[in-house]
Amino acid sequence: MRPARDFFAPLAVGAPQPLREIPARPSRAIHFFDPSNEKMAAKVPGMVGTVDVLLGNLEDAVKAANKEAAREGLVRIAEATDFGSTQLWTRINALDSPWVLDDLTRLVTAIGDTLDVIMVPKVQGAEDIHYVDRLLAQLEAKAGLEKPLMVHAILETARGMANVEEICGASPRMQGLSLGPADLAADRRMKTTRVGGGHPGYLVRQDPTDGSAEAIAAERTSYQQDLWHYTIARMVDACAMHGISAYYGPFGDIADTVACEDQFRNAFLLGCVGAWSLHPKQIEIAHRVFSPSPADVAHARRVVEAMGDGTGAVMLDGKMEDDASLKQCLVMVDLAEQLAATDPALAERYAAAEKEASA
Repeated sequence: MRPARDFFAPLAVGAPQPLREIPARPSRAIHFFDPSNEKMAAKVPGMVGTVDVLLGNLEDAVKAANKEAAREGLVRIAEATDFGSTQLWTRINALDSPWVLDDLTRLVTAIGDTLDVIMVPKVQGAEDIHYVDRLLAQLEAKAGLEKPLMVHAILETARGMANVEEICGASPRMQGLSLGPADLAADRRMKTTRVGGGHPGYLVRQDPTDGSAEAIAAERTSYQQDLWHYTIARMVDACAMHGISAYYGPFGDIADTVACEDQFRNAFLLGCVGAWSLHPKQIEIAHRVFSPSPADVAHARRVVEAMGDGTGAVMLDGKMEDDASLKQCLVMVDLAEQLAATDPALAERYAAAEKEASA
């Protein structure tokens, strides 16, 4: 076990100093693209500034025959594009694949100064992060990088979920976690073939009015439940404990924008900061859902103003607001200010709502 004082020491001679705090940058939508798809790759420069994160995908959805083309395509895109405020991430191939070593050695040495985050799929435990951590330090030293790359883990296995706390704390590089519902469902032997979202069979039903056969057979109200509530809540707790960010992963039914918005909002309310986007129409949903509403922000600012030094309690619109209320409102205000700094349209909506609330 490494002594605590060595946790922030570089893991290779000449590697940059590890981060002591992960930068808080907007990442409401992580938009995936296939760098081996020329038509898709050509759209990337035009998407800069319209989405918080662009992610060059090298793993699932990229055929084995296209793995090298995807890797080299990402290098070309990174070298030719000014990403400005938009972050560039990549999802490398799984650690047990024949492509991952080339993914890391090629990308870090060629475009490590442009990449922000490396997403690692199917992380099983802290040992996977330790492997990537050491290798990245060696490659950063070789490339002469001045800032360390961050690591994002995808929770796609039961063992990964069981080890979620130690994964979050495995390295100073840890930026966040994403839920990978499809692979996790398969590993858990869940009986669903959907990529994220709910299932009509997962429900609770109103009790019969009595024990008679007629009452049991009668129409009774039922409510579909959230398959992912426990998993997301546990992931959020682990991330919050270690000061990193939690994300919902993919929602596979592109056409069902209503259910996508519902799933994203559930994740937002539970504490996630963003979600994956598999199609441009999901970007708008994620930006809207993972941004606090102007009305909520205006109310939160009123509470902060009314609470003064944060002690005691006040009555506001017939509701008691105290120290706990203030902490909740500060979460909302801090996020709104962070997002407004890079989203002028959102900043205008927040300002208008605050002006209306104070009128």
